Amino acid sequence: MQELGYNYRMSKAKTGTLTPLAERMRPAGFERLYGQDHLLGKGKILTQLIESNRLVSIIFWGPPGSGKTTLAMMLARHFDLPSTFFSAVLSGIKEVKEVMARAESHKRLYGKPTIIFIDEIHRFNKAQQGAFLPYVERGDIILFGSTTENPSFEVIAPLLSRTRVLVLQPLSDEAVGRILDDALNDAEHGLGGRELSLDPAARRILIDQANGDARRSLNTLEVAADLAGSGAIDPGHVLEAQQKRMLLYDKDGEEHYNLISALHKSLRNSDVDAALYWLARMIYAGEDPLYIARRLVRFASEDIGLADPQALDLTLRAKEAYDFLGSPEGDLALAEAVVYLAAAPKSNRVYAAFGKVQKDVEERPHEPVPMAIRNAVTKLMKEIGYGKGYAYAHDRAEGTTDMKTMPERLAGRIYYEPGVFGFEKEIKKRMEWWAGMKARLRDGKSGPES
Repeated sequence: MQELGYNYRMSKAKTGTLTPLAERMRPAGFERLYGQDHLLGKGKILTQLIESNRLVSIIFWGPPGSGKTTLAMMLARHFDLPSTFFSAVLSGIKEVKEVMARAESHKRLYGKPTIIFIDEIHRFNKAQQGAFLPYVERGDIILFGSTTENPSFEVIAPLLSRTRVLVLQPLSDEAVGRILDDALNDAEHGLGGRELSLDPAARRILIDQANGDARRSLNTLEVAADLAGSGAIDPGHVLEAQQKRMLLYDKDGEEHYNLISALHKSLRNSDVDAALYWLARMIYAGEDPLYIARRLVRFASEDIGLADPQALDLTLRAKEAYDFLGSPEGDLALAEAVVYLAAAPKSNRVYAAFGKVQKDVEERPHEPVPMAIRNAVTKLMKEIGYGKGYAYAHDRAEGTTDMKTMPERLAGRIYYEPGVFGFEKEIKKRMEWWAGMKARLRDGKSGPES
């Protein structure tokens, strides 16, 4: 835990080699935060908040090294509010609650909220995230949360509704290049006092391998500069530095964003061995196994769905097994789930269908429920037609009726179209059978077709 307002940009004379270059080069002013003009440009949301002197709770969503923590620090300094930094990986909810209680007292005494920044807020579970709600609602705290994961899936809805989600983009090549140039030229905080130059080919490699991550590019530059000593940093220095940095990234979990993407895409591509490899890499890097389990559960619903309904059950049981056993024994349950998911038939049909439904709900949020399927709980409701025409499916030999259950203006909508793999073939048969039965009833026929 540390104060958000703390200035990481200490001089080299004070820090020596103890503070990494990426920390020393955190920009002190908004003009040096490159690559997020959609948030800080003229008329953009953060510019408006700054100009109106109004601060709200914010979830910063973006890939590693895009500036989430830096931006939060800048806002805390600009608004001159008390602030505290937490890592959801290292801090417990008990510690957070103690700070929020102090924030409540501070608000009561001085009328000012406290900024509480939660790094990797998605690591807190739903109950833990819910602990922030009363303090945010009362204005005791302004919550800043950073996440590399989609907040729609990883942050509880009540908290999302009380915050603004700001999406940070991976840094462009131009932005990464400017950050590298600043580090080479800054004599106080960077490498400017070491008479170094950067070969254009080496610069290109640093930019290409950064993949939009400022921290990665600066960490590699720092190692390459140490290898060069003085003079020109050439491509050989950069390539050697990348090999040394890769191990550190893995051990610290900084490749989290890339590794989970590799696991997910290997599963989707039905590559069993690749999926097992990326699982092992994530575990070795120190990733939270329960985070991996959550992503496997999500994959079972999103990419396999009803092609193999057992996939969801198996991944949930793998999560329970890990909860019960822990590491390293529980790791095998995750490996079992990964093999099953990779080998399973794939279908995103339910995922796609639900996306279509959500679009209709957003565009037509107030479509009336058909009268026949409304619940008539009072005499008045019955008198005005609630429940009129309702047909109880179990009373019919066909097991269904031709009753209309969709809103009138959405009649005929097709959302779910089953695929041709796995159990969805059976679902397709069942849907066609029910559709045929309803058609017979509409034609005045009864009983299953002989």
